Amino acid sequence: MIRLALRQFRLQGAIVVGLLAALAVTVLVTGRQLHDLYRTTVASCGSLHDCSTATTAFLKSDHFLQASLPPVVLVAPALIGVFFGAPLVAREIETGTFRLVWTQSVSRLRWLCTRLALVGLVAMAAAGILSLLVTWWFAPIDRLNLNRLSPAMFGVRGITPVGYAAFGFALGVGLGVLIRRTIPAMALTLVGFLGARLAATYWVRPVLSSPRRIVTPLTMAGANPNSGGSGTGPPGSWVLSSQTIAGNGRIVGENGGIGQNGALGLHISNGGAVSIPAVGSCPGVHLPGGREGTAGTFAQAFNACARHLHLRDILTYQPASRYWPFQWYETAIFVALALVLVGACIWWLVLRDQRPSRKARSARADVSRGEAASSVAETRGGAETPRLIGGEARVSSSTGRAAILAHRGSD
Repeated sequence: MIRLALRQFRLQGAIVVGLLAALAVTVLVTGRQLHDLYRTTVASCGSLHDCSTATTAFLKSDHFLQASLPPVVLVAPALIGVFFGAPLVAREIETGTFRLVWTQSVSRLRWLCTRLALVGLVAMAAAGILSLLVTWWFAPIDRLNLNRLSPAMFGVRGITPVGYAAFGFALGVGLGVLIRRTIPAMALTLVGFLGARLAATYWVRPVLSSPRRIVTPLTMAGANPNSGGSGTGPPGSWVLSSQTIAGNGRIVGENGGIGQNGALGLHISNGGAVSIPAVGSCPGVHLPGGREGTAGTFAQAFNACARHLHLRDILTYQPASRYWPFQWYETAIFVALALVLVGACIWWLVLRDQRPSRKARSARADVSRGEAASSVAETRGGAETPRLIGGEARVSSSTGRAAILAHRGSD
């Protein structure tokens, strides 16, 4: 059975091995150069007192791979579900080859479990190797960006691609078993996988652990009256929301500013009066230079007006220290979903069909009742009243086997 499954999977397996080998060579060669460049420039920039220039130059290196590797990891689990999972059983049912397989000595359960285990483990291993290569390649860059918890980076690093691959494969198999058509199962697998990933990213992951909150006075961080405030959390954190509230508790802005776009919107009249539109004026704050002030005077005026209006910034975020716990939590969730889908496939394709149908159970019940009635009649004691059948009468004895024949008109 294993040999048959390997023969049927040899083409897809060869393609996966070839693509991984080509990617591994590219990543290892360029990644070694990238790590060496980090050690010789960024890691030693402190002694040269020019870290900003070194960091900027380093982040611009290998721009093509920086842009192309994350999408590869992002779409790989979906492609596994579409091309490995969906056709696994649906193609056998659609072409009718399952009739030959299921009539052999190998049971249907063993046939299904062997294919699921073989192809599923290969898919998870391929996703794990791919994620390992990309995570290692991006390690120097991630030390500078420090934003691994962001939605754009979290799913293309670490161990979560393994869970995504397991779920995508199981989802494809489940839809193939249910629909029994290859092309519709492939299309629905892609849609379902995309929906599950979006739901996990924006609904499940933010509440895997209680987010933290920081309340700080709203200040101007930019150099002009319309620049945004801070609105940023600790380094490497994932900011879930940033709301600006007034002294009365009313929400007047978000993203570290006033309004929806995060701009501070400081208004200064010709006479130097300072106010913040949609919030209020600040009678005690005056800008002597009027609109011709400098960046420093603008910032001082805004900060004084924000203190007068009691403006505060409420920041809700997940700290960077929760990166690996979240990796394990989300991987466990997707692996658990994959196991549930595999169990549903086994029940639907194997166990459900082994249960007798309603008609079969009814027929068995009728036969049982008939046999019981015959047994009672055969064990009933004494002779029975003869029944006239044609020209003769038959009387069953206690054994039900002897028959007495009597002709009409005889004494």
